[in-house]
Parts: sequence; structure tokens; C-alpha cells
Amino acid sequence: MTLDELAIGRSAIVLTVGGEGALRRHLLDMGLTPRTRVTVRKRAPLGDPIELRLRGYELTLRAEDAKKITVAPLEEKGAAE
Repeated sequence: MTLDELAIGRSAIVLTVGGEGALRRHLLDMGLTPRTRVTVRKRAPLGDPIELRLRGYELTLRAEDAKKITVAPLEEKGAAE
């Protein structure tokens, strides 16, 4: 799944960061690197942009850019009970 598909309050681990050239470098520089845990904190009323929590800070990202980041959702505690 891609980061833009992750629901509010859910966490995931970044698998791959797509994009090309300067965009990809910018995403990596902001801390969106493979194996990083991210949590969707909230979305703007129309769904764009998305506010994320990662590495101890908040990051706001356009949905178009979030589509370029592949993530693996983490299981919620108590979901298997």
C-alpha cells in the first residue's frame, strides 16, 4: 500500500521511496527512509495535505508525494484479540 492510503491514527513502516531526482532526494532528506515508522496524525478537510509523525517530529506532505512512498501497515494492538 502507499502512504496516502494509510488511515488516520494508523502506523506503518516505510518500505520504498519512489519519485525521481530532486523529489526523491527531498523525501529522503526529510527522514522518509526505508524502515522508518510513520503515523498519520491528520488530513486536511479535502484530504490533502497529510500530517505525519516520524522520528520525533511532524511532517506535512502532499498526497501526490505520499503516493510515491510504499509502506507496510503495522498491526494494531488488540486487533487479534
